[in-house]
Amino acid sequence: MSILIFAAGAALLIYSAEKLITYLVGAAAGLRVSVFLLAIVFTGIEFDDVALGVALNVEDLGDVALGTVFGTAISMIGVVLALAAIISPTKVNIPRPYLALFAAAPLVLIPFIVFAPLTPIYGVVLVLLFVLFIGYVATRELKRSTPVFRNAEILEKLEVGAGSGGSASATSATRDPADVPTDKPPFVVTMPFNKERPIPGWAAIALAVVALVGLVAGAAITSYGTQGILEDYHIQGALFGATIATLVLTLEDVFLTVEPTRKGAPELGVGNVIGSVVFGVTAKLGIVLLAGGSIDVDGNVLSWHLPVLVGMTALAAYFLYTRRLRRWHGFVLLALYIAYWAVSFAVFGGAPIETD
Repeated sequence: MSILIFAAGAALLIYSAEKLITYLVGAAAGLRVSVFLLAIVFTGIEFDDVALGVALNVEDLGDVALGTVFGTAISMIGVVLALAAIISPTKVNIPRPYLALFAAAPLVLIPFIVFAPLTPIYGVVLVLLFVLFIGYVATRELKRSTPVFRNAEILEKLEVGAGSGGSASATSATRDPADVPTDKPPFVVTMPFNKERPIPGWAAIALAVVALVGLVAGAAITSYGTQGILEDYHIQGALFGATIATLVLTLEDVFLTVEPTRKGAPELGVGNVIGSVVFGVTAKLGIVLLAGGSIDVDGNVLSWHLPVLVGMTALAAYFLYTRRLRRWHGFVLLALYIAYWAVSFAVFGGAPIETD
């Protein structure tokens, strides 16, 4: 029965993720706002991850919660970004300051790991760091004349253009934003992945909130099923958290990253990866600590697992810095992820994250 409950929660997570990205890009195009900010709030903040981590910690499964924190951060690069590059290699244009913050994000964990155990006080600091990140991105996007993901090229890929199948025209990349046709109703768009139903931008926001509720509900159901599986099959908590539970959360992010990339808006998918990693190593861990108290961390985290996360994040940032996500980039990241797991199990004999 616990397996069925877990599967039902996982299915709801995946379905809600697909709906969320649909309504999110529709809202961004309809309201003419920077979808990067919407992506940070609706996908980067990972409400479902937080709900799952908090629920696990409240239910005395803090080791599973810690496993998902590190497991999802690494898998966002080694699986999600890798699959996006393999399935849909494409040009990307992410501002360098965002890439710098992305590459540096895992480094903030070093002092907290060195002075373990992780405490709720550390949690407050981590949450504040993410708030500063959000503030910086919001300030930069609002001041830019052409905010990321709000230029003519991206809008044309997301808007009506029924005859083009969602792709931009050959000249869209060089067209000035002022040249975007204005004869369409300004607050009505056609959903980018469903061109048959125009929907107002604010309605898309409301539907995105509904999808977000589905994500949270799916996380709660998955958490309940997780507890049953651990009790029924006597699985070590961190192992389950960093493998099966992480896989469910990763599948959700694969949808949120690969689908917009495949549909012609790669920056939106990459934005999900950047936002998720930054959020995961700051506010997500911080909220888990605030909800459940201190966590002791095994010494192998500082000597092996954290360096891997830092290295893979830096490599991913470099690939994005080249402004072209190539298929071989994806294979390299995926190979490193597989090697990381192989070494973790062969050398340390367990999941990537161990807790005392």
